[in-house]
Amino acid sequence: MADDLHPEDAKLVTLARSTRARNGAAEGAAVRDDTGRTYAASTVDLPSLQLTALQAAVVMAVASGARGLEAGAVVSDAEAVADADRAALSDLGGTPPLHLAGLDGVVRVTG
Repeated sequence: MADDLHPEDAKLVTLARSTRARNGAAEGAAVRDDTGRTYAASTVDLPSLQLTALQAAVVMAVASGARGLEAGAVVSDAEAVADADRAALSDLGGTPPLHLAGLDGVVRVTG
């Protein structure tokens, strides 16, 4: 993991990575709300419902009453985060930092 990553953001990467591994999913994600609570989720791939891991984490935060998000992290083998995922993270206002890490947990992109 990047040495210059804030400890609270590093925690998001760890949560995303462990959630992905535990569920055997393609991706894991975690977000932190404006009160410091964290939410982690993996990819949802059901016949009638498909969500990326980040979308699922945002849904969990909103369903728990989050009014804003401070940061997010995605663990994936993808080279970039989809625009729809970035939009979901920003829907509660602002443009929180988003960290993309590989399956090994090493952060490749922050933005």
